Amino acid sequence: MITYLLVFLAGATPGFEVLVAVPLGILRGMSLATAIGVGFAGNALTIVLEILIFHRLKKWWESKKKTAVTSSKRTARAEKIWKRYGIPGLALLGPVLIGSHLAAFLALALGSSKSQTTIWLLLSLAIWSIVFGILTVLGVDAFFWTRQKIG
Repeated sequence: MITYLLVFLAGATPGFEVLVAVPLGILRGMSLATAIGVGFAGNALTIVLEILIFHRLKKWWESKKKTAVTSSKRTARAEKIWKRYGIPGLALLGPVLIGSHLAAFLALALGSSKSQTTIWLLLSLAIWSIVFGILTVLGVDAFFWTRQKIG
């Protein structure tokens, strides 16, 4: 039971997410499908909560804001990337390049809708969960195969 909790919490933790959670579950003895499911669930839960909270905070902020905010160089750069790759690119590359939590925040901050952000990020998390699960299983099998050949 503790392994399930560890994998779920690793998935929910920014910086660890499915990239660490799924391999951790497999290395702790979970089946591939279980590790993928639990790691994905932890990551997905926090992403959905982040999207819901961000949306509420954005609505509150816009109701309080009275003056226009000037655009910085960083904002302009982020908008350029956004225009080039959009939500699909950010969602699919985000988990491995910047983390899924930051990818969700940036997508929402740059104007993506709640539903688009949720759909694309959950799809991306599912894909990366499966990829890292399979790579871990292949890596573990390769490790044991090499060890048996040597020893």
